[in-house]
Amino acid sequence: MTRPPLDGLRVIDLATLFAGPLAATFLGDFGADVIKVEHPTRPDPSRGHGPAKDGIGLWWKLLGRNKRTMTLDLSTPGGRTTLLRLAADADVIVENFRPGTLEKWDLGWDELSAANPRLVLARVTGFGQFGPYARRPGFGTLAEAMSGFAAVTGEPEGPPTLPPFGLADSIAGLATAYAVMTALAARDRTGRGQVVDMAIIEPILTVLGPQPLWYDQLGHVQPRTGNRSTNNAPRNTYRTADGGWVAVSTSAQSIAERVMRLVGRPELTDEPWFTTGAGRAAHADVLDEAVGTWIARHTRAEVVEAFEKAEAAVAPVQDVRDVMTDPQYTALGTLTTVPDPELGPLRMQNVLFRLSETPGGIRWAGRPHGADTDEILTGLGLTAGEIASLRTAGAL
Repeated sequence: MTRPPLDGLRVIDLATLFAGPLAATFLGDFGADVIKVEHPTRPDPSRGHGPAKDGIGLWWKLLGRNKRTMTLDLSTPGGRTTLLRLAADADVIVENFRPGTLEKWDLGWDELSAANPRLVLARVTGFGQFGPYARRPGFGTLAEAMSGFAAVTGEPEGPPTLPPFGLADSIAGLATAYAVMTALAARDRTGRGQVVDMAIIEPILTVLGPQPLWYDQLGHVQPRTGNRSTNNAPRNTYRTADGGWVAVSTSAQSIAERVMRLVGRPELTDEPWFTTGAGRAAHADVLDEAVGTWIARHTRAEVVEAFEKAEAAVAPVQDVRDVMTDPQYTALGTLTTVPDPELGPLRMQNVLFRLSETPGGIRWAGRPHGADTDEILTGLGLTAGEIASLRTAGAL
């Protein structure tokens, strides 16, 4: 098999819930040796999040894939010494303790970089390493609220709406993996590692688009518009005759024209306001009525087929049952089956992207708590007696 692109890279994952561990997962998916370090008696809470089978958390099987697992209490002398030994042989450490916690244990950047000047330390927190909020507890939900995401999400007359999944954490996980690779590229030139300071409140603000620029230059505050857009129309979800839903987008003028011809309202394309996205958005009621009435007379399958023939943009609103059998996802290999000694075959998302020459892959799903502790420490040169002493002292 082709060597994966990150083969030979060692990552120590000290983080929990969810941005930091997800960044380490992305690195592991492309060949990095990721060592997941968990407290001996307080494992990563993701092991207990969401549904479980036979008492085994399924979320962990996804988040913990491609990671070896060990236990270590960093607050103990033995834990501190062991982490420094791990750091000396590592390329990256990912952590998400509150600012000052590693320093309290004499494991801050000064100590870690002294053990390994080439080390990259990725610090993932809710609010960053400095500033008035730095020491507050931080979760993705708070970032979704604070960034402006919740303020623009939901119906115009309804409350601000939070996503039912870890959106801000996931975006921060992606950003952290990118930041780590950027720092490693710099290390290739300078020979020295550095600190990545990732605040979960920042990447989600970036993906929200030009809101700060609009406000700075125009005083414009983006409102909640439900499924509609202020930039184009028709753009909404529409119910089909068989009770399904489809989403329609007309960001391109040509697509908007095709949709109106398809639904039997070509005269609307002659309206002066139809020639711009903003003009169409200002007449969304008219366009939604035209599109919605036509869609309501057809089944979801009929709607998708007709839009495809008309080269207009549509997608069925799918739940996970549809996703698991969707032919496009099947063709791409977006979902894959991973053998697992605890639960048997597991279907989960595949690696994030495809590389033509050095693809990534899933070697195993999330492993039991501390399953690889002795193997990892033996690999560092510790004897069986030293490992036993650390366990007796409560460091493992």
